[in-house]
Amino acid sequence: MESMLNKLKSTVTKVTADVTSAVMGNPVTREFDVGRHIASGGNGLAWKIFNGTKKSTKQEVAVFVFDKKLMDKYQKFEKDQIIDSLKRGVQQLTRLRHPRLLTVQHPLEESRDCLAFCTEPVFASLANVLGNWENLPSPVSPDIKDYKLYDVETKYGLLQVSEGLSFLHSSVKMVHGNITPENIILNKSGAWKIMGFDFCVSSTNPSEQEPKFPCKEWDPNLPSLCLPNPEYLAPEYILSVSCETASDMYSLGAVIYAVFNKGKSIFEVNKQDIYKSFSRQLDQLSRLGSSSLTNIPEEVREHVKLLLNVTPTVRPDADQMTKIPFFDDVGAVTLQYFDTLFQRDNLQKSQFFKGLPKVLPKLPKRVIVQRILPCLTSEFVNPDMVPFVLPNVLLIAEECTKEEYVKLILPELGPVFKQQEPIQILLIFLQKMDLLLTKTPPDEIKNSVLPMVYRALEAPSIQIQELCLNIIPTFANLIDYPSMKNALIPRIKNACLQTSSLAVRVNSLVCLGKILEYLDKWFVLDDILPFLQQIPSKEPAVLMGILGIYKCTFTHKKLGITKEQLAGKVLPHLIPLSIENNLNLNQFNSFISVIKEMLNRLESEHKTKLEQLHIMQEQQKSLDIGNQMNASEETKVTNVGSQIDRVFNSVSADFLTGSESENREDGLQNKHKRASLTLEEKQKLAKEQEQAQKLKSQQPLKPQVHTPVAPVKQTKDLTDTLMDNMSSLTSLSVSTPKLSASSTFTSVPSMGLGMMFSTPIDNTKRNLTNGLNANMGFQTSGFNMPVNTNQNFFSGPSTPGVTTMTLGTPSTLPNFNAVSVPPVGTKQTQQRPTDMSALNNLFGPQKPKVSMNQLSQQKPNQWLNQFVPPQGSPGMGSSVMGAQMNMIGQSAFGMQANPFFNPQNFAQPPTTMTNSSSASNDLKDLFG
Repeated sequence: MESMLNKLKSTVTKVTADVTSAVMGNPVTREFDVGRHIASGGNGLAWKIFNGTKKSTKQEVAVFVFDKKLMDKYQKFEKDQIIDSLKRGVQQLTRLRHPRLLTVQHPLEESRDCLAFCTEPVFASLANVLGNWENLPSPVSPDIKDYKLYDVETKYGLLQVSEGLSFLHSSVKMVHGNITPENIILNKSGAWKIMGFDFCVSSTNPSEQEPKFPCKEWDPNLPSLCLPNPEYLAPEYILSVSCETASDMYSLGAVIYAVFNKGKSIFEVNKQDIYKSFSRQLDQLSRLGSSSLTNIPEEVREHVKLLLNVTPTVRPDADQMTKIPFFDDVGAVTLQYFDTLFQRDNLQKSQFFKGLPKVLPKLPKRVIVQRILPCLTSEFVNPDMVPFVLPNVLLIAEECTKEEYVKLILPELGPVFKQQEPIQILLIFLQKMDLLLTKTPPDEIKNSVLPMVYRALEAPSIQIQELCLNIIPTFANLIDYPSMKNALIPRIKNACLQTSSLAVRVNSLVCLGKILEYLDKWFVLDDILPFLQQIPSKEPAVLMGILGIYKCTFTHKKLGITKEQLAGKVLPHLIPLSIENNLNLNQFNSFISVIKEMLNRLESEHKTKLEQLHIMQEQQKSLDIGNQMNASEETKVTNVGSQIDRVFNSVSADFLTGSESENREDGLQNKHKRASLTLEEKQKLAKEQEQAQKLKSQQPLKPQVHTPVAPVKQTKDLTDTLMDNMSSLTSLSVSTPKLSASSTFTSVPSMGLGMMFSTPIDNTKRNLTNGLNANMGFQTSGFNMPVNTNQNFFSGPSTPGVTTMTLGTPSTLPNFNAVSVPPVGTKQTQQRPTDMSALNNLFGPQKPKVSMNQLSQQKPNQWLNQFVPPQGSPGMGSSVMGAQMNMIGQSAFGMQANPFFNPQNFAQPPTTMTNSSSASNDLKDLFG
């Protein structure tokens, strides 16, 4: 690692030494920082050109350095000649000031190792651009190696050189004497500048009409740096030892030839035998034809032939050359106008800038960026010119890359963003807002661009507000969401609420409607829609704008309005607006159409929800019923005998301990009826509680004292009596029983009219349980009952409606098979197994609601007659028996019946049941 650092350090040190050794100790380094080596120029490309900056102002400059090591091969007097020639050229350049001459920023400074001076920033010399890379750093910079001159650059560059020569010849009365590609410098902006006045010749009679210029004879013994370049030198210099302004025009023709021939000169000169070479050149020039100038554009070809003419008087002068049609190119004229822009007044500038957008597309991008853009941005200091300059700058920005925009244009626009006057500046920026938001970095957008939009929304000018509101939707997709939510939308809302202009209010609503798609659904529902109700204006345009926002939100796929919002806020707001008197028929129809759409969706969504809930409830109910049926059927199949035992057990227990059962029954009744009790039920309940309290206050029943044998016989007689009665009743044929019409009881759901025991009991095989035979058999009845599948047969206390009917035994019972077909007018329902859940209520904690007085009024035989069918009637199965037991329990003990039983389903005449006055004695005989 350390070796790598040392290697890096040595490399950096070497590079720094190469850059600074040339100027080490030179006074120029006191004021300027010298950068990298970028180009070469001057006579023989002897001057190295470096980047540099002024220490005090950080102004960019170019540092020209002549390294004296180049003269090591020369003797001392030759070195002195070279130094004198170089100093003379720089000093002459420093004294001359013209836009077409290279501008010197710091005069020549000499040190022991070098000569140095500073000029305006430089790109390269024309010779470097044309491919002469002598005295350049290796490798050659791609900027120079790949540089290509555009036609407009060539035309305008040659025009600039012609203008520079015109200045020297006409104003200074001077002959340059060495116009070559090495002495033409391209500055940072691409302008062509003249330097290299080492061999310039001033007029000896500047005040006279015909100036005279002394000329030195060519001395081949002088160092090459002390002689001009012979390849661009006019023939009269060598052959007649004379020079004049036309000699520079010959050099200009040779330069034009080299430019269009990739840097190759028109003639090659042998410096050792220069006189012979120029003599041969003279012959060739006299026979110069168009075939030798094929690479030169046709419109300037004849002028080049004139410039290369042997006779100096035939050559055009510099002023004439500036006016040839070749330089009338629109691009060259535009660039020329920019160079003279400082001489124009505001009116001329404004007219020029108005027409510039038509010219810019015809110019190369590099020319625009290097030459035109700096001239335009320099006009930003003049507020009156900003509205004319800004559109052109933004037009150039469209063609620039993002990096070029950030580097070259954005820094110049920063101060302009903050200008509020003239107002046209804000309008121009708003029209190009998409460009600014696309290429400006996010930080600058937040700090410079969006604040300008906010100022526009808050501007006092109604026109500015309208334009801003119209333009915002075009670039809304480029604004980050937090800025739109927290800064832009509140200002649009304020503009809508606080303005007195109807146009601004309507445009605010239209703007909001167009940018809804870029907002979050809940932000729209919670912030935008409630804002609509705050708008005080009731003009038709405003109302239609409100309707438009509602409709856009309602129909947009991403947004939408919930049915709660529709019902609670939107429709209550829209419906009153729809009947405003200011609305015309079409506007009213628009309101009604949107309202109907909202109502239809509200209806469909809520209806769908309720249907789904209903289906879920039905499915849950069917699952619950199925589970109950399965559980009850399994229990009843296994426990039918024990349930029968328990019912008679509970009956006998209630007879003996009536008060206890009354209390339990009251508690259960209160539990079932706690939900809703009528006044009559409450009065009845109070009476029952009073009776229960009386029973509690009575002395408990004590068994009578009997002899030890008597209780056994009595118990045996009870069982025998019950079983004998049942056996005798099964064989008895009943023809016409006489029943009392006063006995009524609650109808039993879904089963027959009476329960008839039809199986004789074997008295010899008695397995007694509470006086009944546990092996009692029942035959299955041959009838089916219509069942309502949607109802519970054996509903609990919550079952609404109780059907009460009087029953008795008919003279002749019909065949129960006929019951399987419902009578006419009765809705036929699907049959399913009988629900035995009512037995759970019967055999569970509920106890018959009957008083001792009621039981004492019935004879045991008459009570049991309800179980005995007429002679010849079909037997009842175990399932029917369970239902009949339910009926008996409900009828005799006051339990509520299922409301789904309809007596009309059975074509049976109403009958009554006899109530014997001797029931008390029979019960005493039966139960002791």
